[in-house]
Amino acid sequence: MIWWCKARAVPAVVAALAGTFALGLLVGDGELPVPALRGHAGHFLVAHVITLLPAVFLLHGLGRGDLRTEAVAGRFLRGLDAGLALAVATAGAAAGALAHAAGQGDLALVLARNTAGYLGSALLLHPLIGHRPAAAVLAAVPLLCSAAGWHPDGRPEPWAWPLHPAGSPYALAAVALTLLAGTTCTLLRHRPPADLHILA
Repeated sequence: MIWWCKARAVPAVVAALAGTFALGLLVGDGELPVPALRGHAGHFLVAHVITLLPAVFLLHGLGRGDLRTEAVAGRFLRGLDAGLALAVATAGAAAGALAHAAGQGDLALVLARNTAGYLGSALLLHPLIGHRPAAAVLAAVPLLCSAAGWHPDGRPEPWAWPLHPAGSPYALAAVALTLLAGTTCTLLRHRPPADLHILA
């Protein structure tokens, strides 16, 4: 277990989660200027970007292992990897709920939801394309959402879940499905194709 924690850089993932909430609540509703490719140019918060950090550090840890070697390991490492992501998502949800209860507003809930969504996306993408391409795809998600995820009337599109307000059922459903799909994909992953393993 100690070896797995070191290999997966668990302390760095935990530190990234703490830093995400600290920085997110510190900058508050700070916005980034992003041009709109279609629809209305809505609000794109700094918090929409920094919630990527735990998922990127998770991918870094997952990328330090060799999927081919780990496929024959005695311990169920896939279960440990999925459990780590779910534990971080749960910790983020608890931190968001506590911050919200302490008067930090709905932004704390958005931080928790988006962190969980990106963690689920990381679990989904890593077995398919490797950790480096997955990190690049994740980094493109908030930019794509901010540039093309706004309806002409100023509302976020249903698919642009990171932009939705805290109580949005669309965003909550998207995050839950992403976590479920990512966990399933991680638990059932097989040895990756040789070319994707080299790219990763």
